[in-house]
Amino acid sequence: MKMKTMDKEINQNMDSFFLHQGEKGLRAFHEMVDGVSRQLQHLYASTGQPFIGKMPDVIKDEIKPIMTFTREGKSFEDVLHEIGDPILKNSLHISHQKSMAHLHCPPLLPGVAAELMIAALNQSMDSWDQSTAATYVEEEMVKWLTEKLNLPATSGGVFTSGGTQSNYMGLLLARDAFCHAKWNHNVQRDGLPQRFNRLRILCSEDAHFTVKKAASQLGLGENAIVTVKTDEHHRMSVEEVKEALRNLEQNQLLPFALVATCGTTDFGSIDPMVDLAEIARHHGLWLHIDAAYGGGLMMSHAHAGKLKELEEADSITVDFHKLFYQPISCGAFLVKDQKHFRHLSYHADYLNPVKDDREGILNLVNKSVQTTRRFDALKLFLSLKTVGTQLFGEMIDETIKLARYTAAYMEEQENIVIQNPIPEINTVIFRYQPKRLEMGMDINQLNRLIQQRLLYRGKGVIAKTVIEGHTFLKLTLLNPRTKPGDIHSLLLEIEEIGDELVNGGSYFDTF
Repeated sequence: MKMKTMDKEINQNMDSFFLHQGEKGLRAFHEMVDGVSRQLQHLYASTGQPFIGKMPDVIKDEIKPIMTFTREGKSFEDVLHEIGDPILKNSLHISHQKSMAHLHCPPLLPGVAAELMIAALNQSMDSWDQSTAATYVEEEMVKWLTEKLNLPATSGGVFTSGGTQSNYMGLLLARDAFCHAKWNHNVQRDGLPQRFNRLRILCSEDAHFTVKKAASQLGLGENAIVTVKTDEHHRMSVEEVKEALRNLEQNQLLPFALVATCGTTDFGSIDPMVDLAEIARHHGLWLHIDAAYGGGLMMSHAHAGKLKELEEADSITVDFHKLFYQPISCGAFLVKDQKHFRHLSYHADYLNPVKDDREGILNLVNKSVQTTRRFDALKLFLSLKTVGTQLFGEMIDETIKLARYTAAYMEEQENIVIQNPIPEINTVIFRYQPKRLEMGMDINQLNRLIQQRLLYRGKGVIAKTVIEGHTFLKLTLLNPRTKPGDIHSLLLEIEEIGDELVNGGSYFDTF
């Protein structure tokens, strides 16, 4: 067979697998998107539960048979049909009103539509010549965020995969800025200084685990983290911070960063940022505020004032796949002064040559620990443009209002013990604790089983957590479509399962 004939056949076969200007590509794209749309519409129309309720081993066994690939491939329609039960139906349905376990939000439809555009356009946000218009959309979205938080004109930022990456970047810049200022030491070039084992980071005992993880990855070790006790509201104690700093000074250790949390994972607690900012200034500490959760309050009409002191931070973490209702993953890292990005900027002649900087060409890789990176700013842009800031704020406020209603309602229930009667944001911590306790009853195990039975019966997806050694249940009420009636029926299920486990004497049984 002649080469021209072979090339023609191969090209004809490939044409229907790419989106391009040709008729085959456009038609194939339309048919695939239409097929996915029909499949998802059918899935959601026929799903009345947040989870189908199957045990892990059952789902695992249903996945295995579809994990084969043929030489010739299958029609996309056949593949969609094949994955319908084992993958789509067995997934968690995060948009269901009773899916309320984690900081895992129902995605806004404009964000879902943006995901399709992001994938089809496939821009790479590292260099301008791979992302053209997308570069400026991200820059303008960062500018909008910094202005929303009243950060100075020197501020800037970059979109990230979420809180883990943003917290890491904050502590990376804090470490390198300190080493440069204290010892005129360039960590990028020369590695960690000899005295690096004296460096310390302060955070609360309720700070996100990624603070400790970042210290480990930055070569400082977990022992570089000084955890500060919290008060009865799970906020970092100012007096304990001062005491910790006195102890560090006496032991000739070098604190360089203070991490405040604006919205802890369990309680949504907001550390006293005004006082912490003053302490940071007095001691020359880099103030990093982890507002991955609480940052969404910037859109709130009733609670935006809680973020007033974010403007004092040297760096900030914000996630959009939490209270901004964006598909995973989508976050941002912001800094008060963009000059600090020099501590992670590298140049490659084939990607972001120094000459580009001189000519004013914007390559966002200069601000990121990632190279290849998605055009996630488009999701937030489309959502804000479509939904509008008024409704956006109302949705957030509705979830906080519901959390406070839920806590008040729980206090009226005989067998429910509430941990946070006035939720800071929209998480509610509680446990089932029957008034009549049986001898030897393990309340921790009882609550664990309640959470699991709810899940495996498909009645509700809620979380469990441990507070001071005791197991509690948690509702994270991110969905503005969840209503009081959903809370009432969920608590009724909890009461019924609890009663069944206790009175049936089966609280150590399987599900």
